[in-house]
Amino acid sequence: MIKANVISGNLNWKKIIKKPNDYLNKKLKIISKSPSFKKKNYEFSLLLTNDKQMKYLNFKFRKKNKTTDVLSFPMKFKQKKRLYIGDIAISYEIINERSKKTDFFLEFDKMWIHGYLHLIGYDHKKLNDFKKMLRKEKSILKYFHKVV
Repeated sequence: MIKANVISGNLNWKKIIKKPNDYLNKKLKIISKSPSFKKKNYEFSLLLTNDKQMKYLNFKFRKKNKTTDVLSFPMKFKQKKRLYIGDIAISYEIINERSKKTDFFLEFDKMWIHGYLHLIGYDHKKLNDFKKMLRKEKSILKYFHKVV
């Protein structure tokens, strides 16, 4: 099974997701039957942060001096019995703003799934790759959201 380590780097997250580590690991358990998660023994970390920190990370690692919704930092190394696949960071402000039109939990789930797919090798540099990644995101979201 896949395990996530959630780091709350901004208190605003806890106003909405009381126990983010429990929330995410519960989602991972639900979707463990999905082909993207089945029989995987992965571990990753998720930083719940804000626009200021995202802008800093985006500049430091991508040389883009602006905030963004999600960043993924793929890496692979064996840790105990799991393969550590990398880190994801998500901005509270962007998720919160998008959620005004939909739902906070839906927008959050979209972002960590998007980040996870980057960690396992998906990208969206080409239109065809973008479509493939979007289909995969939607198929995973169907496990716990009725409308995607």
